[in-house]
Amino acid sequence: MKILDASGRCAIDKLDIQILDILQDNARAKNIEMARELGVAQSTVLERVRRLEEQGLIRGYRAILDPEKLGLTIQAFVSVTMQRHEAETIRRFEEGVRKLHGVRACYHLTGRFDYLLHVAVNDLEELGKLVKTEIAALDGYGKSETFVIFSEIKPDQGVPIGDSPGQKKKQD
Repeated sequence: MKILDASGRCAIDKLDIQILDILQDNARAKNIEMARELGVAQSTVLERVRRLEEQGLIRGYRAILDPEKLGLTIQAFVSVTMQRHEAETIRRFEEGVRKLHGVRACYHLTGRFDYLLHVAVNDLEELGKLVKTEIAALDGYGKSETFVIFSEIKPDQGVPIGDSPGQKKKQD
């Protein structure tokens, strides 16, 4: 059951935000450790985590892998401009993107490009094949532009909750 606030978002309080912040930083955090850190009973943390999962605020748990150590030494963003913007064409394009192995994420955008794909591959040859033969073959594809990533300056640290915009997140 989802509990919504006046704006239609899931209603959460400061303790929920603290739990979400801890789990986002370390999904393997144990309830007893969180309870101790937050100064509440372990049963409270367990109940809160279950509710946050049921509400869909926590969609899952995953490990953060190092692409380079897995041989994925080339990452890039591929912007795609669609040739046609009919609903069925867009549906087939998005369905095709979901099936492409090298695509880490895909975003539907406003502005100059229609889509931005984050891709990870073994080498430049594989990147070229992915863009020229797989992405370009998708229904509705018009043109693309590829931006190779030199380095990652700030990795994805999760959804910005808990800390105010000017605050630094605690370091281990």
